[in-house]
Amino acid sequence: MSSEHPDWSTAGFATRAIHAGQDPDATTGAVVPPIYQVSTYKQDGVGGLRGGYEYSRSGNPTRTALEEALASVELGGRAFAFASGLAAEDTLLRAVLRPGSHLVMPDDAYGGTYRLVARVLAAWGVDHTPVDTSDLAAVAAAIRPGVTGAVWVETPSNPLLGVSDIASLADVAHAAGALLVVDNTFATPALQRPLTLGADVVVHSTTKYVGGHSDVVGGAVVTATGAVLPLGATGPTGSQSLADAVAFHQNAVGAVAGPFDAWLTLRGLKTLGVRMDRHSANAARIATFLEEHPAVGSVIYPGLESHPQHAMAKAQMSAFGGMVSFRTGTLAKALDVVDRTRVFTLAESLGGVESLIEHPGKMTHASVAGSVLEVPDDLVRVSVGIEDVDDLLADLDQALA
Repeated sequence: MSSEHPDWSTAGFATRAIHAGQDPDATTGAVVPPIYQVSTYKQDGVGGLRGGYEYSRSGNPTRTALEEALASVELGGRAFAFASGLAAEDTLLRAVLRPGSHLVMPDDAYGGTYRLVARVLAAWGVDHTPVDTSDLAAVAAAIRPGVTGAVWVETPSNPLLGVSDIASLADVAHAAGALLVVDNTFATPALQRPLTLGADVVVHSTTKYVGGHSDVVGGAVVTATGAVLPLGATGPTGSQSLADAVAFHQNAVGAVAGPFDAWLTLRGLKTLGVRMDRHSANAARIATFLEEHPAVGSVIYPGLESHPQHAMAKAQMSAFGGMVSFRTGTLAKALDVVDRTRVFTLAESLGGVESLIEHPGKMTHASVAGSVLEVPDDLVRVSVGIEDVDDLLADLDQALA
């Protein structure tokens, strides 16, 4: 590889996460990309742009570094960084769908995604059908040929940790001219790379594991090399390229990641590989402990052989991540458990170095109450951090006592 412009495309995951898009600064030699906290850029004559930068909504060097790194770790063609995960989802769906379009989505999707689709895009004329995306026949039956623009899948899903067959879903979607969108927030590209399995686009809440420190909000869209818009559609630039359409909408809608947020996210990405190793190891210990605990009714973790899609998770993931859900039998017991932990912090969100615990029915998934996506009221979700696992086990044991 050239020392001037290294090609990281054949490097391993951790190497790409640390180096792709992050060459030392040409002027100073700084090994970390600087924070370009700037809104506008001097032009050398009208239209004489330095590096293509004119205004930071349209492009910012710190954001560019993050986008190049995200594209590299997901083995995608292009990446786009946004102000939040939902901003990323909204921009992607605007780019892909039109009034009259149809979306197939999980029947256990993240509550914020469902709210966006059911209460925002529905008013814009987009219809949706929630299905069990681990059931290929159900997904195929839900697709409306010529109308369905995308099949959306979370794997593992939030909060029920369902696992779906990405490669087979890609075949089902593509047979109908639709795109396959995979929310890869829970697995992260450290453990799962959907674009290599046939998905057309990946979305992330980079707030979670990619950022990894509970100190930044962000989102991302990563498109597969050569991906095109569904059903033969042409985008606003006159191109059928999915990346071109997302780029246009990113600039036109404007919910971009700011430079400091992009820098924090890029810093988190560098350690994603080692953090996911520890998250996964700790979660595996905790899932086994919970499965054997008399106060726990059932445990949901893709790494357990009791998980209905364990074999699929093992086939398409290199490890099983840091999210564990379990049922306590009653709402009162679930609320008691989340109130009693001391190392696990009662809070929404997930993916940080610290362990969190929450009650999805009354917190992150309250927006789907009364819908087909409603979660069990005795469900507890834990985001297992990277603390000493014995401390985490002791904390859960006393909370369940």
